Amino acid sequence: MTLADANGMDETAFVAALGGVFERSPWIAQRAFAARPFADVAALHAAMVAVVDAASAAEQLALLRAHPELAGRAAVRGELTADSTKEQSGAGLTQCSPEEFAQLSALNHRYHEKFGFPFILAVRGHDRAGILREFARRVEHDRAAEFVECLAQVAKIARFRLDALIDE
Repeated sequence: MTLADANGMDETAFVAALGGVFERSPWIAQRAFAARPFADVAALHAAMVAVVDAASAAEQLALLRAHPELAGRAAVRGELTADSTKEQSGAGLTQCSPEEFAQLSALNHRYHEKFGFPFILAVRGHDRAGILREFARRVEHDRAAEFVECLAQVAKIARFRLDALIDE
């Protein structure tokens, strides 16, 4: 799809086309629709991030909770979105050794118990070892810092998805 296509869509089509850019959160595309037309993908991304920034804390938490754990139960059961499957596979998370899978499972559990939402990392450009290091580092943060970091990671993921979806 081109940016001109996105700018020319009605709201229903726009949400259908871009509703998955932020994991299982089409409300972001719906609210960003009013900011059309977008000069470029960066402007579209900025409008969508502005929607997240203006959202209530409860909506932001729901956005974080819409994300799957890395190599977690949803991945094992095959319940990830197509985008999440591609991203986790690209980072090698579908080829974890039993030891790596056990580490990820323990970190997922510890992180969720501590923060109440899943660990979120834009995994593009990371390998399994790097993901495990980042996970172990961030689980030591406080909740406020991780909430902000996860929202920033969600924004990065959205930009990667927009870049893959839209030709300027």
